[in-house]
Amino acid sequence: MNAPTASAPADEGLRGLWRNLRAGLRIALFLPLRAGDFRASPGQYALLVAFNLAAWLAVSAFEAGFEGELNPLAVPVFLVNVPLVLATALAVARIYRDEALLTLVAVGLTSSDTWFALAGTALNVFAAGTALGDALPSVLLAWVWLAALRAVAVCAGTARPRFYFGALAASVMVAVAFFALPKIEVWIAEDEEREVPALAEERVFHAQGELIERELAALRPSRPALPELYFVGFAPDGREDVFLRETRYVKRLFDERYGTRGRSIALVNNDQSLEQFPLATATNLRRVLERVGMLMNPDKDTLFLFITGHGDEEHRLSAWQPPLELDDLTPTALARMLQDAGLKWKIVVISACYSGAYLQPLRDDDSLIITASAENRASFGCEQGNDFTWFGDAYFRQALGRTRSFAEAFAIARDIVARQEAKEKVEASLPQMWLGPEIAPRLKLYGEQ
Repeated sequence: MNAPTASAPADEGLRGLWRNLRAGLRIALFLPLRAGDFRASPGQYALLVAFNLAAWLAVSAFEAGFEGELNPLAVPVFLVNVPLVLATALAVARIYRDEALLTLVAVGLTSSDTWFALAGTALNVFAAGTALGDALPSVLLAWVWLAALRAVAVCAGTARPRFYFGALAASVMVAVAFFALPKIEVWIAEDEEREVPALAEERVFHAQGELIERELAALRPSRPALPELYFVGFAPDGREDVFLRETRYVKRLFDERYGTRGRSIALVNNDQSLEQFPLATATNLRRVLERVGMLMNPDKDTLFLFITGHGDEEHRLSAWQPPLELDDLTPTALARMLQDAGLKWKIVVISACYSGAYLQPLRDDDSLIITASAENRASFGCEQGNDFTWFGDAYFRQALGRTRSFAEAFAIARDIVARQEAKEKVEASLPQMWLGPEIAPRLKLYGEQ
């Protein structure tokens, strides 16, 4: 006996799209559903793919804070799913020996995509900074997999052993989609060449004072119940755009994955960002740390301070933003700022040459300190045109893409950097880490394993 097929003619247009989306929601929520509830035709499948693409782009724009520009590779990467779904639907149709099932199964497997995109975003927002946040990728994977099995069961039937082989085909599809297809940043920072305002312009110069005041006022106080992260980014050298790009990426990463939106601030020196970020001066950094220290609950909240820039052999971090004459940042000055701000629990990551010199002045029982290099070694990747320094890419983009553990991510990033340095035949930078005994167990509050 052939498997059940859609009992009603395939409606074209928006009415059919709505019926398929509604059926997809019922599949995702495991509510009662029949094959006849779908409207299956090549036109409806194409319309469903187009709608899912538009929804995916919109959801990604929301997650990016409606900043940046569309990555030109995003749409091609999304469309790779189309032949994957069609191949799976064809396999199911062959297994059930009913070629008419191809379009129906393709529609069924695709009908829940928009709902999963919305659910994933909502769960990321509510689960950030909790134990659930760390398990979220596994939860979503299991949910999508079960929904794909249900789509096969509803559209093609549960006659055994055919259903087992159909379920296997759907499982392979989900595994390929999650583990083999590339993950891509949909919205990227705008770095196109354009005229930028100069700090010497009176309007821009005076706007900087308003900008730092506005950013400080926008920082939210700690909530009573949850342990929370506060993020501060500091990029004091405006000679290379890589520091701007890296800081922008890391701030967005923490806002989205670790729930710091409303409790994050970045200070950057760069002609491209004079109207977006307050200047990265020692004075502004001191003000920001003092403000964060007032807003944080010292018993439960943690500061994540990220610094990226040029370091020298005298262990100073260069501050450069003409026409201003800015003070460089030294290890003792930074240690004094953190102490004066009353910040107890803190994670400090410094991506700069010779940054290992910051380890000793900053280390205590309540801190995790990570540096891109030893105190007598250079680090690499700060050339003009790069999106990341080598250590910044290894730690924030690659390692924290595999684990939420800040300490475990260091070990992963150190190995990545070592392999890259060996390949390029440069002297090893020897990244350093200090993990205080008191902060180690507290890091689990932020989803660490």
